[in-house]
Amino acid sequence: MADVYCFSVFSLLSVCSMRVISADYPFRNTSLSYDERVRDLVNRLNVSELILQMSKGGGGNLGGPAPPIPRLGIGPFQWDSECLRGDVGAGNATSFPQSIGLAASFNPELLYEVSEATAVEVRAKYNSFRRNNHYTDHTGLNCFSPVINIMRHPLWGRNQETYGEDPYLSGLLAQAFVHGLQGQHSKYRHANVVCKHFAAYSGPENRPISRLRFDAEVKERDLRLTFLPQFEACVKAGAGGIMCSYNSVNGVPSCTNKKLLTDILRKEWGFEGFVVSDAGAVQFIMLDHMYYPDAMTTAVGCAEAGLNLELSPSGFIYRTQIFSYLFKALKMGLITKQLLVDRVKPLFMTRMRLGEFDPPAMNPDNKLNLSVIQSPEHRELAIKAATQSFVLLKNTKGFLPIRTQLTTIAIVGPMADNPSQLMGDYSPDVDPRFMTTPRRGLSPLAVKSLYIAGCNDIACDRYDQSGVKATVSEAEVTIVCLGTGKALETETMDRPDMSLPIGQIQLLKDAVHYGRGKVVLLLFSAGPVDVRFAQTSPEVVAIIQCFFPAQATGIALYNVLTFATPDSNPSGRLPYTWYSDMSQVASMTDYSMTNMTYRYFSGNPLYPYGYGLSYTVFKYSQLIISPVKVKVGRNVTVTFNVTNTGKYEGAEVSQVYISWQSGTDMPQHQLVGTRRPHLIPGQTTPCSVTIIAQQTAVWDGRGLVDKPGVITVNVGGQLPGQKTMVPSNILTGHFTVYS
Repeated sequence: MADVYCFSVFSLLSVCSMRVISADYPFRNTSLSYDERVRDLVNRLNVSELILQMSKGGGGNLGGPAPPIPRLGIGPFQWDSECLRGDVGAGNATSFPQSIGLAASFNPELLYEVSEATAVEVRAKYNSFRRNNHYTDHTGLNCFSPVINIMRHPLWGRNQETYGEDPYLSGLLAQAFVHGLQGQHSKYRHANVVCKHFAAYSGPENRPISRLRFDAEVKERDLRLTFLPQFEACVKAGAGGIMCSYNSVNGVPSCTNKKLLTDILRKEWGFEGFVVSDAGAVQFIMLDHMYYPDAMTTAVGCAEAGLNLELSPSGFIYRTQIFSYLFKALKMGLITKQLLVDRVKPLFMTRMRLGEFDPPAMNPDNKLNLSVIQSPEHRELAIKAATQSFVLLKNTKGFLPIRTQLTTIAIVGPMADNPSQLMGDYSPDVDPRFMTTPRRGLSPLAVKSLYIAGCNDIACDRYDQSGVKATVSEAEVTIVCLGTGKALETETMDRPDMSLPIGQIQLLKDAVHYGRGKVVLLLFSAGPVDVRFAQTSPEVVAIIQCFFPAQATGIALYNVLTFATPDSNPSGRLPYTWYSDMSQVASMTDYSMTNMTYRYFSGNPLYPYGYGLSYTVFKYSQLIISPVKVKVGRNVTVTFNVTNTGKYEGAEVSQVYISWQSGTDMPQHQLVGTRRPHLIPGQTTPCSVTIIAQQTAVWDGRGLVDKPGVITVNVGGQLPGQKTMVPSNILTGHFTVYS
C-alpha cells in the first residue's frame, strides 16, 4: 500500500514541477515532432525508470499505475481501462449493447458513433479523475478494447465480446472503433485503442482445459485467413496498442511469440504502437505453460520477443511483476539498455498523443466535463444501437409488429426484469434511472400487464410452474424472456452445450401449452441456443435474438415490437452461424477451421450467417460487375439495385460474397462488402461495393498470392445456398482474373 500513497504524493509534486520546468526539456517543446520529443524523454530515463514503466501496466494497486518521474515533472499514468461499449468500471456511464449485438447491425457507422461517444465519456471522466489525483484502474485513457477474436465456436464464453465469426466484418468494425475512439484530431487522440487478444484466442476458457495453459495448434493457412486479418485491419486503422493473449500458438505462448509480436506485427504490418500482456499472461507463461524455467528468463524472453508492457493480474500469484527481473538480467548482460529504451518509446509515444506533455489549452478534449455522461444524445444513441442489434428470426404470418394496444399481456422469464444479466460482461455501471428492462419497456403494449420471472435465477434450478401457468393463462399475448446472461456464458466460463437450462425450457413449453394467446420469444444470449422447439411450434409466432442490449433494452424492444419509429423495423443480421444442435459443432480445442463458421461449414444450420427477417420485403436487381475481366492486382466494382417491395420502411443489410473456383484452398464463401440502405415502400436505391484485389488472392501453401481464375459474386440479403432463407432474392455473377 505504501507505493499507492507514494503515487498520490508524487503526482502532486509532478504537477507543481511541470509548472516550473515545462519549458526546460525538449520533450515538452510542442514545435518538435513527436519522434524527437519521445526520443528526448526516453533517453533521459535511467534503467530503474525504464523497467518500472514496462512493469506497471495495471491490474490492482500493486500492478499500476506507471509510477511518476518527479525529477522530469512526469506524473503517474494508468494503462488499465476498459471501453468495450462504454466506460467500464469507472462509475455511471452510458452502456451500449454488447459487441456481438453491435456486430449484428453490420453497420460500421454505428460502431464509430458508439466508440466516439464512449471516448468522450472516458475523456471527461479522466479529466475529473486527474484533477482529483485518482490513478486507480479504470481511470485512464488507454482502453483495452475492442475484442476482435473470431467467434469460432458457439460455446466459447467470450463470444459476446467479439464481432462474430467473419474476419472481414470484424476488421471493418474494428477500424470504425479505432477511428471513433481515437478521434480524428490532427494531433491528439481522445483515448487510445488496444485491440485484443493477439492471437488465435477463441476458446476454451475452462472447458476442457484452462485458457492459461492452452496451446492452439493452428495451420499457417488458418492463421493467415481467419485469425490474423482483423488484427491487420486494426493496425492499418492506426490502433495505438495490441494485447497479446493467454494461450500459446503452436507451442509458443503469445506474449513471448517473436513470430507474432515482431515478425508479423511490426515487420510485416508496420505496427509502431505498444504490445501489452493480458492480465497475468507473463506470469502464466512460466507458471502454467511452463515455457521458461524462471522469472528472469521469462522477462528476457518476453522483452526480446516484442512485449512492451506487463499487465499484472488483479490478485498477485507471483510476488512481483515478472518484468522487474529485467534489473538482474541487465546486470548479467542478458539484455541491453537499448532494448529497454526501444520498448519504452511506444509507451511514451502513446502518452504524447494523448496530450499529457502539452499545455492543457492546446487539447480541446481537456474542456470535456462530467455533463457529457449519459447525455440525452448518448442515451438516444444507446436506443438506436440496441434497435439495430435485434435479429428477427421468426415472424409467422407477419404477427409483428403489434400495431394496436392489447388487452392483457404476460411478460415472463428470468430475463424479463433482470438488469445485470441484460447487460452482459464488461458493461459500464449504469444509473438505474437510465435502465429499462423488457418488463418495464413492454408493459405499455397492453391495458393490463402481468409479470412473473418463473425462475429463481438464470440457471432456473427452481422453477415456479404453477405461477407461470396462472400468469400465461390470462394473457392475450405472452412474451417469454429467456437466455444465458453473463451468469452462464462469460469470460472464464464456457457453456457445456447449446441447451437452455431445463427450467427455462419448461417455462417456454408451459407458455405454449397453457397460454391462451400467441407466444413471442425474446432471447438474451451471446452464442446460439437450441430453439428448435420454438422454431417449429406454431404457437411461438415470433423469435427475436436480442443479445445483451444493455440500458436501452426495454425502450428499444417496445419500438421494434410496435414499429414505433421509422428506424425500428428489425435490421440486425446474425454475425455468426446458428448451428441446429451439438452434432454440428466440433471440439472446442480443434483449431482447424474445417466445417467451422459459414466460410467452411457444409451442413444446414438452424439459421445461417447473415440471416435476419424484416417487416418488409426487399428485391435485388441489375447486378453489374465491372470489369468482368480484370488483371491480377486490380479492383472490381459491383453495383446493384435494392427495392423495398413491402409495406413498411426499413433498412436492409445488403451482403456481397465471393467464392473461388474449385481447386483453390480458400473458403467456400467470403463476405467482401456490405451496405445498409434505408428505404421507404416502393423506393429503389443503387448500391456499390468495391472488391479489392487483396480479397481475391488465393492461398498457395505459403501465403496469399494473386492468381488467375474465375470468381463468383453473390449479392443479396443473405448467404447463398442456404436451406433457411429470407424472402429476398440473390443475384449471381462472375468475373475473371487474368495475368
